Amino acid sequence: MTTQTRRQFLASSAGLVIGVSLPLKGRAQSGAAAVMTTGDAGEGTFAPNAFVRVAPDDTVTFICKHIEFGQGPYTGLATLVADEMDARWDQMRVESAPANDELYKNLFFGLQATGGSTAMANSWMQMRQAGAAARAMLVAAAAEEWGVDAAGITVAQGVVRHEGSGQSATFGDLAEAAARQDVPVEPAVKNPSEFTYIGTDMPKVDSRAKSNGTATFTMDVYRDGMEYVVVRHPDVMGATVAGFDATEAEKVRGVTAVRQIPQGVAVYATSTAAAIKGRNALSVEWDMSAAETRSSAEITAAFREAAQSQGLIVEEAGDSAAAIEGAATVHEAEFTFPYLAHATLEPMDAVLEVREGTAEIWMGAQFPGFDKGAVVQTLGLDPEKVTMNVMFAGGSFGRRAQTVPQIGSEIAEIAKAAGGDGAWKLIWTREDDMTGGFYRPLTVHKLRGGLDADGNIVGWEDRIVNQSIINGTMLDQGNPEDPTAYEGSTKMPYNLPNLTVDWVRMESPVPVLWWRSVGHTHTAYATEVFLDELLEKAGKDAVQGRLDLLKEDAGRDRAVLERVAEMAGWDGNRVKGDRAYGVALHESFSTYCAMIAEVSDDGGTPRVHKVWVAVDCGIAVNPNVIRAQIEGGLGYGLGSALYNALTLGEGGVVQERNFDTYRMLRITEMPEVEVEIIASDADPTGIGEPGTPPIAPAVANAWRALKGEAPRNLPMVS
Repeated sequence: MTTQTRRQFLASSAGLVIGVSLPLKGRAQSGAAAVMTTGDAGEGTFAPNAFVRVAPDDTVTFICKHIEFGQGPYTGLATLVADEMDARWDQMRVESAPANDELYKNLFFGLQATGGSTAMANSWMQMRQAGAAARAMLVAAAAEEWGVDAAGITVAQGVVRHEGSGQSATFGDLAEAAARQDVPVEPAVKNPSEFTYIGTDMPKVDSRAKSNGTATFTMDVYRDGMEYVVVRHPDVMGATVAGFDATEAEKVRGVTAVRQIPQGVAVYATSTAAAIKGRNALSVEWDMSAAETRSSAEITAAFREAAQSQGLIVEEAGDSAAAIEGAATVHEAEFTFPYLAHATLEPMDAVLEVREGTAEIWMGAQFPGFDKGAVVQTLGLDPEKVTMNVMFAGGSFGRRAQTVPQIGSEIAEIAKAAGGDGAWKLIWTREDDMTGGFYRPLTVHKLRGGLDADGNIVGWEDRIVNQSIINGTMLDQGNPEDPTAYEGSTKMPYNLPNLTVDWVRMESPVPVLWWRSVGHTHTAYATEVFLDELLEKAGKDAVQGRLDLLKEDAGRDRAVLERVAEMAGWDGNRVKGDRAYGVALHESFSTYCAMIAEVSDDGGTPRVHKVWVAVDCGIAVNPNVIRAQIEGGLGYGLGSALYNALTLGEGGVVQERNFDTYRMLRITEMPEVEVEIIASDADPTGIGEPGTPPIAPAVANAWRALKGEAPRNLPMVS
């Protein structure tokens, strides 16, 4: 951390503002602090790298660098700041940080980004230091004003006190004086035993606004003279506009213009309804030369054929081929996984206003710098004159973290085609989002395993065939590997002496993207179902067999697996009456999760009655949010495993266009979920995604115990 001079840290009418910026060093959590003030006094003008703002009215505003779309960073990160400041919870406010890759970068990624379940993990020490620095400066200000020793000053519930002199002040009282203090080089943070809020079920700061309708989403943003725009995208991915006839569309009342843009044909109107009606009246001719015209069945067949040949080896130990060839028992399995849509509650949307060389954007973006950059580049604007407002968003599951700035580019092209001066609201319908990409990659796993005469696993091979999410995008660093394609199939916690994992990269115009838990969404299923089958062939218990296989350094895996077995009363009896039980263990995003599912047969469909979950995600900052994320991730994964497939039909046309055909898990189908969080003193890790991977294999393993075979091709219900 660096020390700022008093001159660099001036007081202003808005009070005290603190920001902490740490350098990217892998996953290191230490570094330098930067402090700014709000207001317009001299050098103390507002800079958006501030994380903590203390106002004269006694409110403490936390500037959150991560988008809030229901996963909880507003509450979780504000909890860190409030705890270190010893603020009152009811004086905390949260605002979204604007787009600025340098000032608000994710310390794991090096750019402003929300994803990979990293919001808490990368911010853990950074936000605590921000709160601790603010507290130290408030104390120093009080000591100076009161003429007392700072060591005798205490802070609790937003009040600074010196018991010896009987003096006290609120944060707001001291804000201006605190802004004149030097920034501590290394602000001391609390020991875990001193935490007030961390580890407690704090109420979410955004729940009330989202419940009473006062929360502002992109759809709620209106600008003077704003036009509503929808785009006619191609019905087949990769197609482009060859020509169009707007005669009938322009006759629709409320339609103001029809213009071609690189993404399709944009219809501008005075209302959303008019824009959609005008779009429906368009006649468009498509160039199919670069389109994906194969069906899902044809693509799957091509991927299965590719699985016959070895790909890029991404993990290898010993000689798996020789070990399997010499095994007493050889087991093989092939699993296929379809394209999946993210199906967020709020489809894509954005608002852009351009006036006299300045632009302002409103949208929910996980990589806001990408979308801001697209507006800057497309419109040829000065980056300093473009403002990005990161809005609340109605879910994402990875959809708003495109590897290309899909929405930013589209609304920028809409503005450019309209002359670059005005205001526009881009709206995607549910059908647009379902048919317009991006998707979880279609994937094939081909596994082989060998057992010796004693039932020990002597060889393991896993070949993964799918498209790359990263290669060929702006995130591509020139490496042939793409860990997002196969993560979870490598570095498993099991002791498998002879192992080969290889990846066959396929190409298709179908745009693919991370989907909640990314590669783990399919690797957990393939590895945990295949392992369960090997253990059964060896005559070993599903839980004890896994425990016996765990490596010596897999203590956290062992802890969650042993705990979930205790929770469920696991006794090795997989079938009890009409109920069967399946287990799965999987680590993702540095979080360890084990599940046991209780399943019955409901007319040929797996009916999940209860799921027991043990999770170790390090220090549990807000246990209630952790439980909610596990429950939500579990439900999301279960519904998709049972019912979901984004299918390309004849000619490559997407078949599922809304929730009538892309079936979601219904409330009556959601199982009872019992979650236990393992106590830990490790730094917090991810929680938004780890609840998704283990549920499908746990259900499949129970289903095999009940019916004799686990589903090889997802979804389980066709």
